[in-house]
Amino acid sequence: MTVPQSLSLNHRIRPSALTEKAPLVIMLHGYGSDENDLFSFSSELDEKLFIVSVQAPYTMFPYGYAWYTIHFDAPQGKWTDTEEALSSRDTIANFIDEACAAYPVDPDNITLLGFSQGTILSIAVALTYPKKVKNIIALSGYVNKDLIPADIQSYDYSNLAFYCSHGSADQMIPVEWARQTPPFFDALKIDYSYSEFPVGHGVAPQNFYEFKSWLEKRL
Repeated sequence: MTVPQSLSLNHRIRPSALTEKAPLVIMLHGYGSDENDLFSFSSELDEKLFIVSVQAPYTMFPYGYAWYTIHFDAPQGKWTDTEEALSSRDTIANFIDEACAAYPVDPDNITLLGFSQGTILSIAVALTYPKKVKNIIALSGYVNKDLIPADIQSYDYSNLAFYCSHGSADQMIPVEWARQTPPFFDALKIDYSYSEFPVGHGVAPQNFYEFKSWLEKRL
């Protein structure tokens, strides 16, 4: 369902079967995609969920959108436009508040579901604004330490739970980057699950059913 775009980010919604206090899932797509990509999951997810799939703010040519520019030809390899990424992080945090005000959802039961660049931003939002979210489904991404607070050890992450997964043959984001996430979360005493699947940069069917089950247990 497409709705009039009165909020700061364009998005699609799938209403909940509940008329109030619905658990909210906000989907954040990957680099070069759009709000229709992850929305394809919605028909298979619990009907109690209110789903909002968001379009990233930066337009790519000739099509698609990004949460921030990646300079593939930079001398140091893939280089994140950190200023754009931080702006998107804060825009998403603000959009969470907007969605809670606009839709009949439970502000204390919010899940971010990201893929690739959307995962990097989901993690950054959760670690910067931990009181805004509850669950994070982090598919094919990693922790970008440039997008999180320097004094992270002083934050309270006791309310957060992460489901993280990665393809062992990922050709876009090396699995070695994702494997740094468990020890990083261990050091912060963050609740998480981590899985790998024998695929490239994508979501295998068994990956989908695993995170679906993980989320259903937390509704």
